[in-house]
Amino acid sequence: MSDGGQWQVAGNAAETYERALIPAVFAAWAPLVVALADPRPGERVLDVACGTGLVTRLVARQVGRTGNVVGLDLNPGMLAVAASSAASEPPTSALITWEEASATRMPFPDAAFDIAYSQLGLQFFPDRPTALREMHRVLVSSGRLGLMVWRSIEHSPGFGILAAALARHVGSEAAGIMRAPFSLAEAEELRGLIAAAGFRDITIRPVPGTVRFPSVARFVQDYVAGSPLAGHVAKVSDEARAALVSEVSDALRSHLAAGALAFPIEAHLASARK
Repeated sequence: MSDGGQWQVAGNAAETYERALIPAVFAAWAPLVVALADPRPGERVLDVACGTGLVTRLVARQVGRTGNVVGLDLNPGMLAVAASSAASEPPTSALITWEEASATRMPFPDAAFDIAYSQLGLQFFPDRPTALREMHRVLVSSGRLGLMVWRSIEHSPGFGILAAALARHVGSEAAGIMRAPFSLAEAEELRGLIAAAGFRDITIRPVPGTVRFPSVARFVQDYVAGSPLAGHVAKVSDEARAALVSEVSDALRSHLAAGALAFPIEAHLASARK
């Protein structure tokens, strides 16, 4: 998760995020993100804006017991769920340390890690250049970077439709929160940020994926409950919430099969070296 106020979850949202949103939206991407930096046994890895620790746990299995992995996030609720989820990891995994801190002020010495990852965190940081400079600072010489950000919301009709419906039935602030994950959508902007932080050998490629929910109602309800949208949607009337679900259901009918919802989404996967 992020430093930015636009994406700080509260209450039991972190549990909903792990239980419902990870499998529906994020899980399929984690192996791709980890593969960007080709982690090897014994390496030291930092996962920036680790959320509930999806990438953190996966890379801990790859670097093994001789490795060391740190999951960093500003949100204590996310870290609590991350630590709980990691408790059942196999004994062959690396030790994971969970660190509550900002991506722009990391509490680590220079050259502390071989790899730094951030899956869907960079777009939320209030100071992206500083966060990337911090990632560069904590990496060893020739250390590797692996990043993922969404492409524009136009590549994901489900979220575009939800944003438009939120604007009509909840308010413009809620719609802005829904659009925030797609706010670093241009490859050249991303490349420029990474290069300005001092990284080299930058590779960025667009990759298509699919978002899957058991139904449109579950899509709206789970995404709202597992995100900062929850407080905004809770303030409107029952009628407004029903209209929100109804509008999204009508608009996404063509993406239903046997009642289940599946719609496309696209990401930029970026790798680089210090």
